[in-house]
Amino acid sequence: MRKIVATLILSCLLLVGCEGLRFAPTEAQKQNAWLHNRTAAVAADTAKTENTSGKLQALTTLSKLQSGAFVSYYGLPKELPQADTAEDILAESSFQLAQTALAQSAERPDAFQVADNMFELAIGISALLGGVYGTRAVRFLKQAQTKSKALEEIVAGNELFKGRHTDQAGAFKQAHRKQSPETRQLVAQMKP
Repeated sequence: MRKIVATLILSCLLLVGCEGLRFAPTEAQKQNAWLHNRTAAVAADTAKTENTSGKLQALTTLSKLQSGAFVSYYGLPKELPQADTAEDILAESSFQLAQTALAQSAERPDAFQVADNMFELAIGISALLGGVYGTRAVRFLKQAQTKSKALEEIVAGNELFKGRHTDQAGAFKQAHRKQSPETRQLVAQMKP
């Protein structure tokens, strides 16, 4: 029963992929969220001070409120960027921080690393349970982990081959034409 549950969980992870998984917010992302909140607050205050249209004032006020949710979600950074005035906020360092945070927010965990971590966790839990079923589960999970690493090496080797031998791409695709749609999807998600 445990083998079936473990197999289902790992299969789902491999089939679904890691797109839904994200890294914890970095310090740059936390600083950017806080700076966004300050930017929205200064923009809202400026809109009121400059007596802009009611629509623009409402938009900037809403933006200020919404940006508070980002700071709450990400958490406060260890070091707050200087952002007391519009001039502070519009410094080149703020633009660089926003670009860094944007690049970091697009990063996703490697599918193979997530799977390996899941195997290690499952092996540890199975070892703690002990007994005959725990021992069998550890053996099964170690074998599955080895197969996962082998699959990773095969996918990486295939990608390397295709990159170096572009003239053989047609023959390569022909050799793999009988793969099931599930296998094609799984390999596509695992490509580096």
